[in-house]
Amino acid sequence: MSVYEKLSALGISLPAPTAPVAAFVPFVRSGNLLFLSGHIAKKDGKSWAGQLGRDVNTAEGKQAARAAAIDALGTLQAAVSDLDKVARIVKMLCLVNSTPGFTEQHLVANGASELLLELFGEKGAHARSAFGAAQIPLGSCVELELVVELA
Repeated sequence: MSVYEKLSALGISLPAPTAPVAAFVPFVRSGNLLFLSGHIAKKDGKSWAGQLGRDVNTAEGKQAARAAAIDALGTLQAAVSDLDKVARIVKMLCLVNSTPGFTEQHLVANGASELLLELFGEKGAHARSAFGAAQIPLGSCVELELVVELA
């Protein structure tokens, strides 16, 4: 089953890339590697604001990470024109806007990791870092970036 068939089966339609709101580009290709800039979690088209451990629980944070991954996949689609050209998701970085006592950043990040595995199978297995941040742009609860190897 292709990535597109899996997206369709999950009822996921990829968004158009969001134009950068600062001095950066949405992605950079170097050889066979594509580096995606950070994508914040969005809900109903707006920043999914909140802080884990205060106003957002772990289950909601996991959903937010999944939403950020879907947004990133929209940028990836625009960058490569065909998601089936992805050879591997190499690395994911997940920043979680969290209180000092919140310790479940890794569980929040699973929302994105599990989606990538579901869509890309073994090619979606990736190295990952997940850690807390005092704040994320626009008050978002989650931001993630990807490094992708292209075929």
